[in-house]
Amino acid sequence: MTGSLEVAQDGPVVTVTITNVRKRNAMTADMWRALPPLLDGLRDRTRVLVLRGAEGTFCAGADLANIAEAYPGGEDSIVTRAEAALAAFPHPTIAYVEGYAIGGGCQLAVACDLRFSAPDATFGVPPGKLGIVYPSASTRRLTALVGPAVAKYLIFSGDPVDAVKAASLGLVNEIATPERLAEFTATVASRSPLSLAAAKAFVESDDPAVVAHWHAAGVASPDRAEGVTAFLERRPAVF
Repeated sequence: MTGSLEVAQDGPVVTVTITNVRKRNAMTADMWRALPPLLDGLRDRTRVLVLRGAEGTFCAGADLANIAEAYPGGEDSIVTRAEAALAAFPHPTIAYVEGYAIGGGCQLAVACDLRFSAPDATFGVPPGKLGIVYPSASTRRLTALVGPAVAKYLIFSGDPVDAVKAASLGLVNEIATPERLAEFTATVASRSPLSLAAAKAFVESDDPAVVAHWHAAGVASPDRAEGVTAFLERRPAVF
C-alpha cells in the first residue's frame, strides 16, 4: 500500500510515525484500517505512545483519493474507528505536531490525550471547504477539548491556525522542541501506570462501575506501597 505506520520503541515509549511523505503524510484508506489493530498490538509493549509524522509534517488529513471511503456518511467509518481506537488506548498518548495537522490529521491529534507542537505547526478543521459532514464523535471530542465556541470557530471558518493561536485556544498543551517532548515522555513513563490509567478513565467517565474498578485495582496494586516507601526514603519510585 502507499503510506505506512512505522513503529519504533525506546524503552517504555513507543513512537508511531505516519509515513506518506509524497502526500504530506495524508492517511490512505489502508492506513486508517491499519491503525486499530496496530494499537491493539502495542497495548502491552508501552507506557507512553507518541504519534507523529515523518519528515516534519504530522498529517495533512485523509488522502482525498479515498475521501468517499474515509467519510462515507454516517458514524461508522474507517476514520471514526481509527480515532476511537486511539482515544481508547489504555496508556497516555501524545501527538507531536510538526507542519500540518489538517482535517483527519487534526482529528488524530485531538484523539490523543495531549498535543505537543513544534513552533511551525498549523492546525485546521476544514469540512466546510470540502462539503463534508464532520463525524459527530469527532465534533464532540473537539468540543470537549476546546469548548463549544472554539469548536464552532474552527469548523465554521475552516481556516488554519498556527501553533501560538492553537495553544491560546486550548488545542495545544505545549509548544515544544523534540528534546522537551523526550523529557516529558520520560517523566510520564516513570509514573505509576495504575495511577495514570485510572486518571485517564475518570476523565472519560464517571460510571460507578468504572470508578469502583479502579479503586479496587488501587488497593490490590503494589504501586501505592512503592510510591509511599520511595517518598519516605527520598528516592524515585520504581513502578
